[in-house]
Amino acid sequence: MIATSHRLRRRLLAFALAAAATGCAFAAAPAAKPDVVASHIDTSVNPGDDFFDYANGAWLKSHPIPPEEASWGIGQVVQDELYAKLRTISENAAKQNASQGSDEQKVGDFWSIGMDEALANRLGISPLKDELARIDAARDLNGVLDEAFALQPLGVDAFFDFAVAQDEKASDVMAVHLAQGGLGLPDRDYYFNTEKGVVKARTAYVEHLHRMFRLLGADDASAKASASQVMAFETALAKVSRPLADLRDPLKNYNKMAPDQLSAKYTPAIAWNTRLGTWKLNATSVIVGQPEFFSGLQALLARTPLPVLRDYLRVHLADAYAAYLSDDFNNEHFDFYGHVLSGQSQQKPRWKRVLRAENDALGMILGRIYVKDYFSEASKQRYNAMVEAVRTAYSERIDRLDWMSPATKAKAQAKLAAVTKKVGYPDKWKDYSALTIGRASYAQNMMNAQHWAFNDMVSKFGKPVDRTEWEMTPQTYNAYYNPSNNEIVLPAAQFMIPGYNDNEIDDAVVYGYVAASTIGHEITHGFDDQGRQFDAKGNLTDWWTKQDAAKFQQRANVMVKQFNAYEPLPGLHINGEASLGENIADFGGLMIGLDAFKKTEQYKKGEKIAGYTPLQRFFLGYALGWLSQQREELLRNALLSDVHAPAKWRVNGPLSNIPDFYDAFGVKPGQPMWRPENQRVKIW
Repeated sequence: MIATSHRLRRRLLAFALAAAATGCAFAAAPAAKPDVVASHIDTSVNPGDDFFDYANGAWLKSHPIPPEEASWGIGQVVQDELYAKLRTISENAAKQNASQGSDEQKVGDFWSIGMDEALANRLGISPLKDELARIDAARDLNGVLDEAFALQPLGVDAFFDFAVAQDEKASDVMAVHLAQGGLGLPDRDYYFNTEKGVVKARTAYVEHLHRMFRLLGADDASAKASASQVMAFETALAKVSRPLADLRDPLKNYNKMAPDQLSAKYTPAIAWNTRLGTWKLNATSVIVGQPEFFSGLQALLARTPLPVLRDYLRVHLADAYAAYLSDDFNNEHFDFYGHVLSGQSQQKPRWKRVLRAENDALGMILGRIYVKDYFSEASKQRYNAMVEAVRTAYSERIDRLDWMSPATKAKAQAKLAAVTKKVGYPDKWKDYSALTIGRASYAQNMMNAQHWAFNDMVSKFGKPVDRTEWEMTPQTYNAYYNPSNNEIVLPAAQFMIPGYNDNEIDDAVVYGYVAASTIGHEITHGFDDQGRQFDAKGNLTDWWTKQDAAKFQQRANVMVKQFNAYEPLPGLHINGEASLGENIADFGGLMIGLDAFKKTEQYKKGEKIAGYTPLQRFFLGYALGWLSQQREELLRNALLSDVHAPAKWRVNGPLSNIPDFYDAFGVKPGQPMWRPENQRVKIW
């Protein structure tokens, strides 16, 4: 995953526990454990027809998606193990008589109040009463904007998205970023796509808004009118928003200007100097992602009646905090966002929902306890060494490229050598001393946490960039590449294979599961269609010759065409342009992970384990990393709003370009996994 500058995108990196309470075949057996990859294979499927189903099919058939889940696979099972560990940490903290302000007090009180469903039901909407009263008190557009800017620190993206992050062209400087935002549906295409499932979701969204306004106190007729008007407002906002693929061009989404220039040229209704000043930001410039969006927002604010703007703010606030309120709000929020958009038939147990919120609010506090108890120094050393093995393999691959000039190769090598690795957990832990967690209400604790995170972000403006900071907690099953820091960040939980200790997994599987799909993937993000535009110091600058850039684009276009042809749902194809960076990273990660694996003793010896050669186990280990199935609703959501291809195509897509894979499994011309030589992707 490549990290981006804006808060909306950064939240996609946040820890999202999503496991069910059911058991799983990954659980450690009391006697001999089944082979970590061979036990998942569906021998009724030919690997040359569908390698994903071959490698993972037996497990997927015997583990249907639980009713409280939208997807089910290795990620959710890892997170299920994390749930158990984090619950123990939280319950132990709640039992202590911890001093006020201590980590244990914050964890314990957050857990206790979050689990108090009766208290949440007694309080109802009252935790939001002050903000709702301020919205109701807005008597003109300026008053509406006052409240919109007051909601941003509470995590409510009213009208637009905001962040303080590194300047893409000056990575040593923290800059103000403004971008499109403010939508209630997952992406702008949800407002316009005519596929029947999207149309159904769009209709259901209006019904959801109707019910939310009823819960907020409106009579039925007024609630229905408000829902229709807010939907019309958001549709107009979506119309001036850029499509998903267009958000991936870092140059087109970098428009630096003075705040008063933004006001004069694009949004006269918003005095940006004054507004930013209320957040203690004395910014002489702002980086605007999509200037035309702000022009559209200006026109929309000017013509929209004030009651509609107030309704928009009211319902966005309520939806942002519904999960932390009484059951009526929580259930309504889940019915649309969990059931309609993701396909879950029931909610996760409350304790898992509270842990998810606790990770959002107190992630690094929990992380510090987690790594002390659950991540060994030996594991950290193993994966630090693996990063260097992958880096070496990548360097050798760059040297062998026949399409890149020596000048560009030299700069690519310099960038690769400068990539910083962060493995397991931070060397310096974030200070949460200014965050207050109490026993007033679940929603109030979340508001406090959001406000603390906002203040923490804003406090970085004007200070030196802290390149030691992590944007993911150690207990996150994910990883990322940050182009502005030219770094890969690999949380401890990302290395987990459920039911197995790290020392029980052979190198072949680990090199596929970690070296290819995680380490190699993240390093390759530094050289994908976005990452390649940043230099060794993390600055957005062109270090390619024109000829080499053209050759890269020509090769990338082959991958765009390949993925555009995949149709996971009738009428909905993978967006090859939007997913290009992730697809390049998957393919590049496989190629350099494979090169690194070929230097190991296991590969050189060539001995079979559980009937499979080291090369076969490498590819099976890679497929293990994408062991997952998802409901149609979530798949539709992802195809319209996610830059990642669905799991099956993250396996079958890149593997169908690799000759070693053909050799390992005897893939022949005419089989679906076979691609003619002139159609295979050849980049890194």
